[in-house]
Amino acid sequence: MTHRVTVKVAGLQPVQILAALAGIAFIVFGVVGFTRTGVGDWSTHSFVLGFSVNPLHNLVHVAIGVLGLLMALGSGLARLYGWLLFAGYGALFVWGLMITGILAQNPASEFGNPLALNTNDNWLHLGLALFGLLLAVVPARRKLIEEDEEPELPQQRSAAFRDAGDEPAREHRIEEMDPTVSPREREPITKEQAVVDPKTDRVSKDKIKH
Repeated sequence: MTHRVTVKVAGLQPVQILAALAGIAFIVFGVVGFTRTGVGDWSTHSFVLGFSVNPLHNLVHVAIGVLGLLMALGSGLARLYGWLLFAGYGALFVWGLMITGILAQNPASEFGNPLALNTNDNWLHLGLALFGLLLAVVPARRKLIEEDEEPELPQQRSAAFRDAGDEPAREHRIEEMDPTVSPREREPITKEQAVVDPKTDRVSKDKIKH
């Protein structure tokens, strides 16, 4: 008996839990931001725990949070969510450095500062980008499943296809299969000669002339 080992994903993955928690945190942070800035005047900004936010910034947080909850339904989607966080917040971190003047050149200066970013936001976005990278590369929790395989039985040759020249054995098998059938007795070939007809390949008996 042989054993076959199969590796399968074991239920709910840690990356799914982390993605769901991140989604909830984004939604909470966005809702709290809306309580500070309101939803009427999109040009105003306020602060939440030292981070500068405005209504557009809050809306982005809520949208990212909802996306995180949806993508947490599958392990592959949760890892994709991590890559999206890494790419999106990595780019936002670099843009924030340009807006706050840490980097000299700002190729998107004509857009101004639509998210009301400050220095604290920049470092938060760097942390979120690294968190997204963690989600993308976190290993999956797997399990090993051992399955027993039944050995294959050798194919037995049918008695009907055995050596046709084994006449006694065939007669013995006929008796075992149906005891009411008795094999015919062989007629002794005395003073006879077996002749093979070349046209029909049949055996005929010609009596020997005296």
